[in-house]
Amino acid sequence: MNPQNIVLTGGGTGGHLAIVNEIKKELNARGIKPVFVGSSNGQDQAWFEHDDGFEKCFFLDSRGVMNKGLVGKFLSVLNILKLSQTVSRIFKTYNIGKVVSVGGYSAAPASIAAIINRKYFAIHEQNAKMGMLNQAMSYFADEIFSSYDESSKAKNYPVALKYFETARLRNELKTVIFLGGSQGARSINNFALKIAQDLVKNNIKIIHQTGKNDFERVASEYQKMGIEPDVFPFSSDLYLKMSQADFAVSRAGASTLWELGANLLPTLFVPYPYAAANHQFFNAIYLIEKNMATMCLDTNLKDFDFEELLKIDIFGLSQNLKGAILPNGAKEIVDQIYKN
Repeated sequence: MNPQNIVLTGGGTGGHLAIVNEIKKELNARGIKPVFVGSSNGQDQAWFEHDDGFEKCFFLDSRGVMNKGLVGKFLSVLNILKLSQTVSRIFKTYNIGKVVSVGGYSAAPASIAAIINRKYFAIHEQNAKMGMLNQAMSYFADEIFSSYDESSKAKNYPVALKYFETARLRNELKTVIFLGGSQGARSINNFALKIAQDLVKNNIKIIHQTGKNDFERVASEYQKMGIEPDVFPFSSDLYLKMSQADFAVSRAGASTLWELGANLLPTLFVPYPYAAANHQFFNAIYLIEKNMATMCLDTNLKDFDFEELLKIDIFGLSQNLKGAILPNGAKEIVDQIYKN
């Protein structure tokens, strides 16, 4: 296999980029260094600018089309079309034969270039509700990979092996972890503060990722209560924090949802209500319908109390998560890509 014949594209947010990273690591294990095409806007550059697992990284000035007026949308589309010409030249320079998109506005120029240049084109859809770009591009895709589609030829979500290696069945509530994502979730933070004293009175430890914007407030409130939890804005070793917990209260972004699943960590999902197409709600529903998780809507969290938490069958949920996701999701994707 030519080490320069595949482009990975997409990003903007950590959920998209985590998929790129896992596929890249699988390609590297096979002696392949892909080319990455992302955006100079969003998190792409912070993730991959100095990553030597790529042959080359390109960060283009691509921007989203949504949440703009008519003129703004028109200019964004023109910019994407112009950038797709730039990507076409990248294809020629690096002898690109295959393109894999994980969605997000970062993926638009390379996805369009793949279609125009008739390259093998695959999409990985992270969410139960397909994003607008992936939906539009899906009609031209050679392959679509989804963990919510039973017919997908690569169904297991590409989760890092460390989440599986630290997995364990939970049967007793000793530690709760609160996860609002890297940006935090004020409603989850407030819920944690509301039940903190009840947790401590029942000898239940608290692990709390607050997000950087709300860390000082939350840490100060814990201090006022005389409580000393493991509280932090963000952690690059979140799998270790998860492994210590017996129950999670979390947003339902796709990567976090499947990382929790891989770790067999029972979870009360609180979907972000403003996510595009309400996709976090549908992500959570997929597991709830299989009795692998439970859910409380963001607007109802203020009425959810400690007693409700105690009623949750954490052992049953943890046990049901067995087999929900298996290791080697990235391997399945790369195997399928190179069958074509």
